[in-house]
Amino acid sequence: MDSSLGGGHAALTASLRCAANLLYLVPLIFLVVFFLYPLLALFDLSLRPDGILDLSAFARLLSSDYHIGTLVFTVYQALISTTATVVLALPCAFVFARFRFPGKSLLLSLATLPFVLPTVVVALAFAVVLGDGGLLNDLLRTLFSLDYSPIQLERTLALIIIAHIFYNFAIALRIITSYWASVGFATEEAARALGANEISLWRDIRLPLIRPALLSSAVLIFIFCFTSFGVVLILGGIRFATLEVQIYYQAVSIFNLPLAAALSLVQILSMLVMLVIYTRSQNRLQVSMSSSAAILRCPRTRLQRSVVFACVLLITALLFTPLLALLWRSLFLTGKLDLSGYIELSQRSRASLLFITPLEAVFNSLRYAIMAMTAALALGLIAAHMINRRGRWSRFSDPLFMLPLATSAVTLGFGFIIALDEPPLNLRSSWLIIPISHTLVALPFVIRSVLPSLRTIPPSLGEAARVLGARPMEKLLTIDAPLVSRGIVVGATFAFTVSMGEFGASLFVAQRESVTIPVVIYRLIGDPGLGSYRQALAMSVILMLVCAGGFLIIERLRAAGVAEF
Repeated sequence: MDSSLGGGHAALTASLRCAANLLYLVPLIFLVVFFLYPLLALFDLSLRPDGILDLSAFARLLSSDYHIGTLVFTVYQALISTTATVVLALPCAFVFARFRFPGKSLLLSLATLPFVLPTVVVALAFAVVLGDGGLLNDLLRTLFSLDYSPIQLERTLALIIIAHIFYNFAIALRIITSYWASVGFATEEAARALGANEISLWRDIRLPLIRPALLSSAVLIFIFCFTSFGVVLILGGIRFATLEVQIYYQAVSIFNLPLAAALSLVQILSMLVMLVIYTRSQNRLQVSMSSSAAILRCPRTRLQRSVVFACVLLITALLFTPLLALLWRSLFLTGKLDLSGYIELSQRSRASLLFITPLEAVFNSLRYAIMAMTAALALGLIAAHMINRRGRWSRFSDPLFMLPLATSAVTLGFGFIIALDEPPLNLRSSWLIIPISHTLVALPFVIRSVLPSLRTIPPSLGEAARVLGARPMEKLLTIDAPLVSRGIVVGATFAFTVSMGEFGASLFVAQRESVTIPVVIYRLIGDPGLGSYRQALAMSVILMLVCAGGFLIIERLRAAGVAEF
């Protein structure tokens, strides 16, 4: 009897293991069909436009001073943006790692808010503040009785760089602060005791000590600036086109698909090189970190208090002024309280070549975000569990599921319209292509949110549960689920927020009746007329508030769920 029960239990265990292995194939199949296949189709179009090997598109690319200039400019603006961001964040990171002051934790948390905001909202916010008709120019015209705009930043590289600093400041601040706090200040104190001055401390002690964090944050920021799309498209236009903007322009405006595909291939290869550098810098960063911690002190001298105050003022002005200005402009566009932009969201503007009202686009975004969140969470949980097994599957699947982060959303959207236009995957004209693309973009965030929680579960808990007779499903529901619940909430929130703000892929694949909030904002900005501009402002504020709400949830549970980012 006992042997028969044991045999039945073994057979059940084998069946469950087989079912689990089959379940692991689901996210892999999704990634192959909706990521690798579109990219391969893109490569095929760029290398074999007529079915035979043809490198003429690359020849035109390499022989064109314009496109070579586009690549050079993409690198140039990314280098300037990265350098400016790290230089501004460095003293602030020192202050946060070294000193204790009221509101420090709250300010550090709020500083991350811009990073989760959609690029189209960020671009519009800076246009509201620094554009020709922006709030700052309005203020200067009023104060000095001017009949012109004294600040001429609209459609300039300077405005793009400022927006990039705003968007990526928190990356440098958090990476450098956490690393600096972990390695401590013992070496600096010893050097100071030996008579080192501030200049030598920065040159010989501080900068060499935090070099791994500087390199890691700089490479990551460079990647984001290199692939910047919404900010460059809205604030710079075709005059300051990066590779991302040029891919969109060639594919949509000129319909030169081979050349757009060649540009996409250059973009992907460049990103892969940068990701290799980033991965190595991250490995050095982890190896270099020690278990020591900085001893926080209150600022005592007038100079220390001034430095702390200056950093707090810089962060507040840089990160919150554009967002508050966007909210103010949406409410007081005509000089007095005016809610017509919000009221008119149910009406079509001239930009409704989209054939829907802005309010319908809000419902579209909410629907797609819920679908993408559900799909990304289901696939991400399976993938995270597979990676957590730490075997051959883990070594193969962990970098594989991170590949979408190495590919721009514009390239993904372009790959979709190239590959998914024939049966049985004729989704090019279907609204389903939008939640699918959003799921693909959100999947790495879900995996990276859930995986740390899974790795905190001691193997002994599962072994104890099996000894006590718990079945796999009972173990999953009573042990695993409660311990990873915070990570699941963070992952779900990330997926929802990412989907709500996704712009690059949606601009490619969205059909007239299925457009999302960021796409409608972009169309409204380009439509002349005060009514369209009011609606764009109102929709931007709604999207900003939704993403801010998601950020608050993520930040509250961050320690349990997003440590691996």
